[in-house]
Amino acid sequence: MVTQKTTATKDIGFTHEDFAALLDKYDYHFSPGDVVPGTVFSMEPRGALIDIGAKTAAYIPIQEMSINRVDDPKDVLQPNETREFFILTDENEDGQLTLSIRRIEYMRAWERVRQLQAEDATVRSLVFATNRGGALVRIEGLRGFIPGSHISTREAKEDLVNTELPLKFLEVDEERNRLVLSHRRALVERKMNGLEVGQVVIGSVRGIKPYGAFIDIGGVSGLLHISEISHDHIDTPHSVFGVNDELKVMIIDLDAERGRISLSTKQLEPEPGDMLKNRDLVFEKAEEMAEKYRLKLLAEAEGKEMPQEENLEDIPSALEPDEELAVAATED
Repeated sequence: MVTQKTTATKDIGFTHEDFAALLDKYDYHFSPGDVVPGTVFSMEPRGALIDIGAKTAAYIPIQEMSINRVDDPKDVLQPNETREFFILTDENEDGQLTLSIRRIEYMRAWERVRQLQAEDATVRSLVFATNRGGALVRIEGLRGFIPGSHISTREAKEDLVNTELPLKFLEVDEERNRLVLSHRRALVERKMNGLEVGQVVIGSVRGIKPYGAFIDIGGVSGLLHISEISHDHIDTPHSVFGVNDELKVMIIDLDAERGRISLSTKQLEPEPGDMLKNRDLVFEKAEEMAEKYRLKLLAEAEGKEMPQEENLEDIPSALEPDEELAVAATED
C-alpha cells in the first residue's frame, strides 16, 4: 500500500523586506557616470522622481534637466515619460541617486561641435552678452566665446547683443571647457570665395600700425605689410598713408584657415619707389602690373623663367608671432 502524503499550501505575503532582499540578491548596482533608462512617476516643484529600477526612486533637480535654463520641470518632463538619464551622484543617506539630463546633452553637444570643427563648418548664433574681451554666444547649447580680435564689425561690441553672426571654430577643447569662435574668419572665408591671388581690388585704409596698414576690401580687412608697400625703404606706413585713403591693392596671399588676406602695392609699381613718388601712376598701371605678376606666378608654377623680368622678391607667408597678434587686434 502506497501512502500518499499531502502537503498543505499557505498563502505567503510579499513584503517590502522581501522585495529589498530580492534586489540585494540580484545586486542592482548603479554607479555615477552610468546612463540608464528611467520613467517619470512623480513631478516635484523643483524636480522629479524617476524610477530607474533602484530600491529608492532617483531624483533629478530642475537645474539638471537641460543644458539650457529651465523654469518649470513640466517644460522638460511629463508623468510616465521614459527616457535616458545620467547618474550624477551615488546614493545619499536615504539611498537616493541624483540624475541628470543636462550631462547627456552636454556630452552630445561637445561631440557635435567637434564634428562641426572637423568639417570646417560655418555656424550662426546670436550674441547673448559681451564683455571686455569679446562676445558670448551659444553653439549646440554650449557657451562659446568670440575674442574681440575676431569680431569683424564697425559696431561697438555692446551693440552686438541679439545680433546673429556667422562663425568659424578656432578652438574646441572639452577638457578645458573652451569653445572659441571667429566672426572674422567666417567673413573672410565668404569674401575669399570671390577673390584670387593676383587680383586687383579697391579698398580704404581702416587703420595704420608700425608694421603695416589694414585695408577694408568689401567689408573684410586685409593687411598691407610695410614690406609690401614699396620697393623703396619706408620708415613707417604713417609716412605714406592716412586713415580713409582709397587705394588699389593686389592680393598676394589668401589664408582661409587663419582668416587672413595679404595685400601689396609694391608689386604694382612700374618702377621701384613709384608708390612714394607717383601713386597715381601706380594705380593707373595696376591691372597691367598685376597681369605681369600673374604670368610670373604661372611661370614659376610651371618651372619656367620669364624673360626680361627680375625675379620676384620672397613674399612673407607668415608674420612674426607678435605681428600675428597685432593683426588680429586691429579687428577690435
